Amino acid sequence: MLRKHELIGSFALGRLRVEHFTEKEIELVTDFAAQATIALEIVRRERQQGQLQTELAHANRVATMGHLSASTAHEVKQPIASMIINAQAALRFLELQPPGLEQARGVLAQIVEDGMRAGDIVDGIRALFKKTPSRKEHLDINAAIRGVMELTRGEVVKSGVLVQTDLAQGLPLIECDRVQFQQVILNLIMNAVEAMSGVDEKTRELFINTRQAESNGVLVGVRDSGPGLTPAILERVFDAFYTTKSSGLGMGLSICRSIVEAHGGRLWVTGHTPRGAFFQFTIPARPT
Repeated sequence: MLRKHELIGSFALGRLRVEHFTEKEIELVTDFAAQATIALEIVRRERQQGQLQTELAHANRVATMGHLSASTAHEVKQPIASMIINAQAALRFLELQPPGLEQARGVLAQIVEDGMRAGDIVDGIRALFKKTPSRKEHLDINAAIRGVMELTRGEVVKSGVLVQTDLAQGLPLIECDRVQFQQVILNLIMNAVEAMSGVDEKTRELFINTRQAESNGVLVGVRDSGPGLTPAILERVFDAFYTTKSSGLGMGLSICRSIVEAHGGRLWVTGHTPRGAFFQFTIPARPT
């Protein structure tokens, strides 16, 4: 089977008795081969498109995490420093006469907690750097958002941004790829922080909220107090390769929308009074 002189498949046809194929049979087989060729080409292109989308999403995550490298290193160092301080305190309690066992037990428990926190941060960074096939799981949306906030906390503090959250309780679990979902949140937070870099530091506010969507899912909102988006930018903000940043590729929001839509949701943006931009997206709840 040929497609533009390129061999994309083949099949063999035979019969049990020795007999020539009729013109009608040959015509049917030829038509079948043509239809099969078209179907195979469609599948091949869909696979190529999916692979390209995976490559672009991974490149976008790596670029974003590269930008956050100093902040994430700082986030990891904090629990490690706390572990060292607590370990020194535990040694001092054990050296007392009699040993302060209860005090030592308390600071040792804190060391375990700090170690687990450092491990969670590292696991989150590794997951975002990995290039793995999409793997859906049942996800607590608020917990996933808090995980991204941990990764971006250093950058947010450095940029003088005040973060407020309103994460609704009792939300249904969603069925999605955790890394892809966190990539969407990561992009929206980093875009908001960058958008506010040119405004008065006293007015840099980032608001993240979740609530149950009307269509049995969850709604996530990320709102900033930056200069906002003009009507012309609002029309094109999700277009691939469209960017207002001097160093941007214009792929982040396009990839975010593709991820959300691939999970059966919708991503959109509106202006916010008196300033800023308000990005919102919905994700369906897991099937019951």
